Amino acid sequence: MNKPMRVKVEFSKDTADLLRRFGLEKGGTVQTAIDHAVVNFCEEYVPFDEGLLTSSAKISTVYGSGEVIYNTPYAHYLYYGEVYGPNIPVFERNNGIPTRYFSPKGKPKHPTGKQLKYNQEVHTLAGPFWAQRMWADHEKDIIREAKAHVKH
Repeated sequence: MNKPMRVKVEFSKDTADLLRRFGLEKGGTVQTAIDHAVVNFCEEYVPFDEGLLTSSAKISTVYGSGEVIYNTPYAHYLYYGEVYGPNIPVFERNNGIPTRYFSPKGKPKHPTGKQLKYNQEVHTLAGPFWAQRMWADHEKDIIREAKAHVKH
């Protein structure tokens, strides 16, 4: 009768040393590469007017932290893609068409159920939930980038 073979494996280094050795620790080469790839691949999906939202991710993200930060007052609003109000029209011409809208300061804003419309002239894939949509299109690219930065 065959007896099962048992193998006992012990590492002489602790987990943190192993992670560091392969560049897998927080702030390491692999996480830094992933963060850069996410920011770069997201760019085409991020709404673009003057470019501040896109630039804010490049400036505010601490590469290697595992967190991409879009640091503008309107990032959350644009990410979810829903108009918040109350929206009071401003008429700057005498044609009866509002030129812009504003919400009173200090008053709570609420979702209106109306979806934002995104200009896609500069970033052709601009729209809400840009990180999820980018990931659906580029997951394999980002994983390939991460694997390329694993130390051997």
